[in-house]
Amino acid sequence: MKKKQLINREVSWLHFNARVLQEARDESNPLLERLRFIGIYSNNRDEFFRVRVATLRRLRELRKDKPEYLSYDPSKVLKDIRSIIDEQEKAYLEIYHQIVEQLHHVGIHFIDHKTLNEDQGLEVVRYFRKEVHPHLFPIMLSGLSDAINLRDNSIYLAVILRNSAGIKDDNFALVKVPTSRVSRFYILPHTNEEYNVMLLDDVIRYNLKEIFLPFGYDVYDAYSIKFTRDAELDIDNDISKSFIEIMAESLKQRKKGVPVRFIYDQEMPEVLLTKLLKKFKISKNDILIGGYKYHNFRDYMSFPEIGGDNLWSESLPPMRHPDLPPYSSIFDVIRSKDIILHYPYQTFSHVIDLLREASLDPKVRSIKMTLYRAARDSKVINALVNAARNGKSVTVFLELQARFDEKANIIWSEKLHEEGVKIIKTIPGLKVHSKLLLIRRKEEGKNVYYTNISTGNYNESTARVYADDSLFTSNEAIGLEVGQMFQLFEAPYSPPEFKELLVSPYSVRSHFIKLLNAEIRNQKAGKPAWVILKLNSLVDEKLVSKLYQASRAGVKIQIICRGICVLIPGVPGLSENIEVISIVDRFLEHSRVYIFANAGKPLYYISSADWMVRNLDNRFEVACPIKDKSIQQELMDMIQIQLSDNCKARLINHSKVNVYKSKENGEANKRSQSLIYRYLERKHTQ
Repeated sequence: MKKKQLINREVSWLHFNARVLQEARDESNPLLERLRFIGIYSNNRDEFFRVRVATLRRLRELRKDKPEYLSYDPSKVLKDIRSIIDEQEKAYLEIYHQIVEQLHHVGIHFIDHKTLNEDQGLEVVRYFRKEVHPHLFPIMLSGLSDAINLRDNSIYLAVILRNSAGIKDDNFALVKVPTSRVSRFYILPHTNEEYNVMLLDDVIRYNLKEIFLPFGYDVYDAYSIKFTRDAELDIDNDISKSFIEIMAESLKQRKKGVPVRFIYDQEMPEVLLTKLLKKFKISKNDILIGGYKYHNFRDYMSFPEIGGDNLWSESLPPMRHPDLPPYSSIFDVIRSKDIILHYPYQTFSHVIDLLREASLDPKVRSIKMTLYRAARDSKVINALVNAARNGKSVTVFLELQARFDEKANIIWSEKLHEEGVKIIKTIPGLKVHSKLLLIRRKEEGKNVYYTNISTGNYNESTARVYADDSLFTSNEAIGLEVGQMFQLFEAPYSPPEFKELLVSPYSVRSHFIKLLNAEIRNQKAGKPAWVILKLNSLVDEKLVSKLYQASRAGVKIQIICRGICVLIPGVPGLSENIEVISIVDRFLEHSRVYIFANAGKPLYYISSADWMVRNLDNRFEVACPIKDKSIQQELMDMIQIQLSDNCKARLINHSKVNVYKSKENGEANKRSQSLIYRYLERKHTQ
């Protein structure tokens, strides 16, 4: 396929993050929700540098030695990235200052160390002494050998220390802002109508005399700096070590990864910047970014819940599924019919209830589960521990290679093992990303399998903000094949034959290509032929090529793609029959739903897998067929609501970036996430 027929994946990701920034700009969103989107944008960008920019920098070095190794120039991509991010940075700060100004008019005031009155100053000193100072351990710049021990993505204040009488030479120090220990936001004593908010950085700036006055310095200037480090793990292949030991050592090395970005307050004097760059051995190349006075805006994702209700989004409390009333057996319901949950519209607590029931039910013999990202205080893991304590056979595959959750998963793995849970070893280089729960129950002398297959993690925290689909079924064939998946995790090089499930890295891509080929044949034969895809990322070139082929054959293809999309829709002779939209709203669209017309007998699948090489070739993923007609209709209804969105849907990869889908003349606003909530709410009351 010609490269001009594809959007670069990194550029496409930056376009996605621009959609997040659009939500921060959108004045139809409540003010503090807009501030939260500022935080999401910042957090996304940090991870992009830690992973994608870090990878490109590695590839750039590789290409110097092996120029034929890559079909593109990483240096050019890095240059394009820098150009786009510089433009986004301007918009980002402009939007932030607009929000701060608008918050001022509704009684939420951001104040700094220079604007405190006397009473406020006394409060800030009291707070600093009690809550902040115990967590500060300054470093004199002269005693620092290099930057290797400075923490990734943490804020430091680079401080110039002076003596006003001139009896001491100027000195320089670094102070880490302890946001992992103390809230980034200090709310001064306030009335119900007015709030004064001070960032922790400025609390420290105001109190630098408390730290440095005893050493003879009484004049201070402080400027923020921050490192972003390469977060890719270099895995040691020492066979004498356990994989947990190898991962733990790799995580220690991550903390000392090569800097891929160094951000500094652009108001910093040249003398201090020069000293820092020399000390940290950083040259003025593409990792150096002059920025704003404050860094780590990701903390705004957790901004305190202050102010009136009008500053926050409408409350949409998760609903119970109408067929799963409280104080009733979930097994009885699933035995009679398939159930699908839609998070966060419906409550994740049904999964906890099922595990709790399974842990106490004398008929339950075993529980098997995959875990990729667990909540910090995981009720799922507590339920599994309780089941083991109640004598159930509990088996867990806990993925130690889940990026940025490796440390937590090592701790969870050790806890589960101590409680008698069987832990299936992680497979180096091959992640288990599928979301599977299998409960075996003895009923009238027979094994009956209760299965849950989800598009999202078993994580009660993210289930409140990630939009996912989760199927519960007692279908025996599906249950047996999920059982085979757990066998496969232990013997990954002897795959069984799957007839119901599509399984990566064996059959997901090939089966979807087969289904697309069938749509092409049906179109030529005059039979119903269309495709609807909902996913997070569309990157795999083989599948993109097949989508182009289907479009050229006349197959209508509608795609809802939240994030990266390398496909270019609407190109005459190539993709004129393809429409791609992206929906970015208060909930993170995370479900994967694949629907094929199949000559009038549509096929439905939900999956943990996006159409990316890593999902199709380097992970264990599952796509599960949806057979229940009522669930199929429910999925189609929800997809059609999203396809009709004219408030939060953007057209992807057209001539202009992130153009909102236009309304027809006189058409009412259709905000799909709100409409889906109302749709499910009506189903609950029928």
